[in-house]
Amino acid sequence: MCGGAGTRLWPSSRPSRPKQFMPLSGNRSLFQETATRVASLCDNGRLVVVAGVIHRDAILQQLEALGLDAQLILEPEPRDSAPAMAAAAAWTVRQSAEAINIFVASDHHIPDHAAFEAAVRRAAGAAAEGRIVTLGVAPTEPSSAYGYIAAAGPGLAAVTAFVEKPDRPTAERYIREGHLWNSGNFIASAGTLMDELARYAPAVAEAAIAGLPPLPAADAEVAANPGADLRPAVLTLSDGFLAAPRISIDYAVMEKTERASVLAVDFEWSDLGAWDSVAATGEGALGASLFEDSEGCLVRACDGVMVAALGVRDLAIIVERDAVLVCDLARSQEVKAVVERLKRASPRHLDFTGGEEEGLGEGAARFSDWLRLKALPVWSTLGQSANGAFEELLSLDGRRLDAHRRARVQARQIHVFAEAGLSGWAGPVAGAVDRGLAYLDACFLRSDGKVRTLLTPAGESADETAMLYDQAFVLLALASAQRAGGLDCEARALALRDQLLADGPSSGGLREGGDQPWQSNPHMHLLEACLAWEAAGVDPGWAALSDRIVALALERFIDPVHGCLLEFFAQDWSPADGEDGRRVEPGHQFEWAWLLARHARARGSAAGLEAAHRLYAFGRRGVEPVRQVAVDAVETDGLIRSRRARLWPQTEWLKAALILAETDEGADRDQRLADAAVAQRAIWLYLTEDGLWRDKRLEDGGFLDEPAPASSLYHLLGAWMQLKASAPTLGWTGADRVRLD
Repeated sequence: MCGGAGTRLWPSSRPSRPKQFMPLSGNRSLFQETATRVASLCDNGRLVVVAGVIHRDAILQQLEALGLDAQLILEPEPRDSAPAMAAAAAWTVRQSAEAINIFVASDHHIPDHAAFEAAVRRAAGAAAEGRIVTLGVAPTEPSSAYGYIAAAGPGLAAVTAFVEKPDRPTAERYIREGHLWNSGNFIASAGTLMDELARYAPAVAEAAIAGLPPLPAADAEVAANPGADLRPAVLTLSDGFLAAPRISIDYAVMEKTERASVLAVDFEWSDLGAWDSVAATGEGALGASLFEDSEGCLVRACDGVMVAALGVRDLAIIVERDAVLVCDLARSQEVKAVVERLKRASPRHLDFTGGEEEGLGEGAARFSDWLRLKALPVWSTLGQSANGAFEELLSLDGRRLDAHRRARVQARQIHVFAEAGLSGWAGPVAGAVDRGLAYLDACFLRSDGKVRTLLTPAGESADETAMLYDQAFVLLALASAQRAGGLDCEARALALRDQLLADGPSSGGLREGGDQPWQSNPHMHLLEACLAWEAAGVDPGWAALSDRIVALALERFIDPVHGCLLEFFAQDWSPADGEDGRRVEPGHQFEWAWLLARHARARGSAAGLEAAHRLYAFGRRGVEPVRQVAVDAVETDGLIRSRRARLWPQTEWLKAALILAETDEGADRDQRLADAAVAQRAIWLYLTEDGLWRDKRLEDGGFLDEPAPASSLYHLLGAWMQLKASAPTLGWTGADRVRLD
């Protein structure tokens, strides 16, 4: 059971990274230690993990590191221990009502694995006879941190009372009377536990059963994956589970049932609930530290931080990137009071949010200021040569760098400055667009009307290939140029479009150049160009091509089993073989969701809007919960494939959240807006104060040391345009709205 927030272990333990997933008593996390400890108990059974959906990736990653298989049962929202245990028991009953469930907390420290196993096997015998057995630990001190159990006798005996955490004098009396610590570990047959829940907490039992999907659906994800028997199975409980009340198993069943037993154990045990208990293990220190005339201190410091302690005793010194705790180890239990104050004084430090805590409207206005006053001026001057060529890269100190020039970047920048002008930017729009188009024609244009993909830094041809991706951006640039400058570009755009169609089949998808000819990505940008021409032009063929691409996406690009949009295909538009066919990019899920939502609104298509929501939901699975950034790639089952996070997926996440918020209502709309605020904060992680940006964020929170790529400006401007477009619908008013405009 992976519940609990571990608030007494702030600032290291937080909702997105609770204590069970941290190494607190050695090199492995508490969850990994627990999984290792119980794996041998499974015999011919199954390791089952009950957790919140937000921790799915952490669990899968840590199980993979151990080489362990498991059944994951994910709660849409936490509901305390009784509903969590009920969900596991209800799932187990489907396998066998007589099967014994061993319910263990994932965050406990029990170094003697053999003693634990022996105790559990003894308790399992009683559980097979209908008892619900809890492990009672022989106290080593009169602690106020634990609840206590009164037993009818020694060894394995009936429970006579469960008592709450006492004050110290009462704890001393409990020890004299032979009470045991309540460890929170339980052993019972699944059928017995469900029967007792149905008797004493029927709402819990009913919600657990309602949360389980039908049997075929429960096994669908595993059955659909080649080699799935070698990987954990994942079952996400439905919203029916949310009807369960928030209640502990002690209150729901154990204090009422006549089947409660306790087995007294004397192995070392701690729930590691506060920093003093972590210090007591002798293995809790982490990071670099230096002590001078100091004793009894626990120091845990994040990477790159040195902690020096002089003349102090018995302190916990806990250093994270955004917060530091210094406390008397004897008062570790009171850290929870600090957390309560933080909820009012500085809520952003309660979790690893990774950005400033500001409203969406305020953040949008700040982003608008940055783009208009910093980024666009830099890239319209330093980012474009006098001959009209747009730079591929600028160093973070603003120097131009020699690099091969891509047609897609030249076209993107034309689009960017044309749309910036249409959006109210008062900079040198006409000059940037006109010079950019002139250079495109002079150096990139081939004799057949298509553009070559690559030039040398000097402007000579380096690759004559006519990539579909590049032609799509030329069409988009021409549409923006026509709308912004009064240029008549439609005849040229029609000629290019018709040539692309003539070169391909009469229906279905078009072929990309290079060694991977069947891709969804070029079609995405071709759809964007067609939608732009629907607004800028008059030819009905643009709408027809838009519809053709959307149909291809709905019928071929989107995997019907997993609900995600794939990247690479075979010639018949079935998924490509191998890893290419399983690669999913969260950024493209968001980008396609944004485009499908636009198309669906224009056509009044409920199916298109539903597909947009499904893609958004899958893309959201690629947002890493701790860093709160959209990663580069996941597998078709949502397991993170690459934890690197580039800038552009954050912008597409923001765009998709905003446009879908316009179509949602109530709680769904609120969730989209909350997502948009998080995505906006994620974008700020990458931006510099002077109009540049870093592109690739690494797993440790650092960035790859490299220049700013011009190609990101297209994504940043798109986010700004969507913020402006959404403002009226979302009701933003006042100074923030003025700054956004």
